[in-house]
Amino acid sequence: MSVDAVGGVWRYAMDLAEALRKAGIETVFAGFGPAPSMVQSREAARMGRLEWLGVPLDWMADEESALEAAADGLGELALRHSVDLIHLNLPSQAAGLAVQVPVVTVSHSCVVTWFEAVRNGGPPEEWHWQKRRNRLGFNRADVVLAPSRSHAAALERCYGPIDNLAVVHNASREQPAMISKRNFVFAVGRWWDEGKNGAVLDRAAATIRWPVVMAGACSGPNGQHLAIAHADHRGEISHERVMALMSSAAVVVSPSIYEPFGLAPLEAAGAGAALVLADIATYRELWDGAARFFDPRDPEALADAVNDLTRDAAHRAELGRLARSRSQCFTIEAQRDRVLDAYSLAMHKSSRLTAAE
Repeated sequence: MSVDAVGGVWRYAMDLAEALRKAGIETVFAGFGPAPSMVQSREAARMGRLEWLGVPLDWMADEESALEAAADGLGELALRHSVDLIHLNLPSQAAGLAVQVPVVTVSHSCVVTWFEAVRNGGPPEEWHWQKRRNRLGFNRADVVLAPSRSHAAALERCYGPIDNLAVVHNASREQPAMISKRNFVFAVGRWWDEGKNGAVLDRAAATIRWPVVMAGACSGPNGQHLAIAHADHRGEISHERVMALMSSAAVVVSPSIYEPFGLAPLEAAGAGAALVLADIATYRELWDGAARFFDPRDPEALADAVNDLTRDAAHRAELGRLARSRSQCFTIEAQRDRVLDAYSLAMHKSSRLTAAE
């Protein structure tokens, strides 16, 4: 299973591998991008075996040639560890992959659908190779997974029809403690990413009645930066600290313009927080009827939505109850079982192709 140490894919891979291990499946992690921390390395060693390839992530690569070693590296690992299936968490990693085992790839996000959602257009010309490489990866995979119907639809709008495209919702093994709520608003994200829409939340914080706490990095790997002026910015903090703040916040906000799934709202829902979410297709798909929605381009609409909840404790409590109930649909066991279905389909498809040859 491919993994990286800089985004949500790490948590996805570790949680899924733990669940798969309980089903008797061993995982070899193939790492891409910047090296993991010692804490991450130790976690991966508990879940399986960790091998780090000297290949960048596609969205961190300056040019396509930097990714050419990915196929050979993955193929060598597959042979050395006698793997039965390859699970890739970036579709581009499947491009040019010459192996005799089934390949499943997951599109957690991509540059092309990011530009569609955030900039209302396609990527700049110098990034067109990413779209071509992702398309090659989709074609190479036996099964392609997306974490929501909304993201699956975006993929087919941007890339055209994709064979064996299926939806497997993400999950969280975290079950935050149900503790007394405090009167503050919490949000977490990679705020340097324009798609996370931190600027709108910061502007709204100026007129929100309660303190607004934002956790997460404001400076990105390629020079991106967001200056936060009105919210209480805590910077990058541990996952444990994030969960502690999320568990105690009465209201949790996600202002994202681009979100193929959105783990933070799920974790917040498990803690019984009232959710205030950007009115985007993904969040409507997953949380309609269990959250308050707002126009993500309008700081005033966000402030009004939050302020309404600060004045109405009964409504906050009801939204928290509805969110917690909805969160029970997204268990790690349900995710694992759907992923195992995808593995079975990939193995069946691969065996038919082998027989035909």
